[in-house]
Amino acid sequence: MSLEQYLPVLLFILVGVAVGVIPQVLGYILGPNRPDAEKNSPYECGFEAFEDARMKFDVRYYLVAILFILFDLEIAFLIPWAVALTDIGSHGFWAGVVFLVDLLVGFIYAWKKGALDWE
Repeated sequence: MSLEQYLPVLLFILVGVAVGVIPQVLGYILGPNRPDAEKNSPYECGFEAFEDARMKFDVRYYLVAILFILFDLEIAFLIPWAVALTDIGSHGFWAGVVFLVDLLVGFIYAWKKGALDWE
């Protein structure tokens, strides 16, 4: 095995690094540098920061975020299932139905526990 076989890989890596680094270097060299107090102030939703950035969030925020990701990913599994529905036959169809029932049971459980309520 010769080193000539690795030349395309090396070129690919060099071009990737160049595409990532050259614009940053050019922006740093050619870009204006005129800092002032307003530009260096912390920006938080259009108004002055009023608390520490490490303030505690209510646990319900995290619960809703986790539930969103969970149900979003489960719905994303339905797209390939729906596309291949004619190819997978009745066994694949019923496996998808069991998956949907499981998703529905989880959703009803989260709803009954009040995890989706925002007070």
